[in-house]
Amino acid sequence: MRRPMVAGNWKMHGTRASVAELINGLSRQVLPDDVEIAVFPSSVHLVQVSAELAGKAVVVGAQDCATEPQQGALTGEVAAFQLLDAGCSLVLVGHSERRSLLGDSDEVVTRKFAAAQSCGLTPVLCVGETLAQREAGETLAVVARQLAAVAGKLGVQVFERAVIAYEPVWAIGTGLTASPEQAQEVHAAIRSQLAAQDAELAGRVRILYGGSVKAASAAELFGMPDIDGGLVGGASLNADEFGAICRAAGS
Repeated sequence: MRRPMVAGNWKMHGTRASVAELINGLSRQVLPDDVEIAVFPSSVHLVQVSAELAGKAVVVGAQDCATEPQQGALTGEVAAFQLLDAGCSLVLVGHSERRSLLGDSDEVVTRKFAAAQSCGLTPVLCVGETLAQREAGETLAVVARQLAAVAGKLGVQVFERAVIAYEPVWAIGTGLTASPEQAQEVHAAIRSQLAAQDAELAGRVRILYGGSVKAASAAELFGMPDIDGGLVGGASLNADEFGAICRAAGS
């Protein structure tokens, strides 16, 4: 049985004061015990969030890591080892904003995935298609390529210690959400692609849906057989909304 996960990606939001207020709000939420809950603050707030969530059932992740796992001469980057030292247990790799705006290629994403695992972090591999790709009927091919880039280079067994997040690029921050059926189709295809190499592993891997997830739509999305929770963007900045999404995953 796969344990659901709900992860909040705070993106480039937050000050020390607003982060403290958000954590206080999360602390007042009744969160389900059977759901793994994670937050991904900006790198400058990782230590603060790790300290303020100490002893609480919420894990901390980073939004990105360097391709090199250990500290060194790479100005502006943060190594996976440093993220571990800051209290992280998870890290996003391949988020569409990194791919499209900052040029993270499949090769770079694979190197970051490997760097994270080499330091004991669990990578959350983000995959997804643009609106143009969906309209061209290329969704499954695009997602399959992004997944195969990692599995082909590192071996499918690396997904024993990873999470996958399907995020249709056209639904991120737009208010648009894939229908439960659209999301399920892609999640099922991802699981089938893994199963072609290792059926047992494919049955254990958690696949999250991301793309304007809100409390109102969460229960129906999470009710799909291959959707194991959500990677939540803007809604995770509201403690009440995020709490409701977490509860939907546990219902």
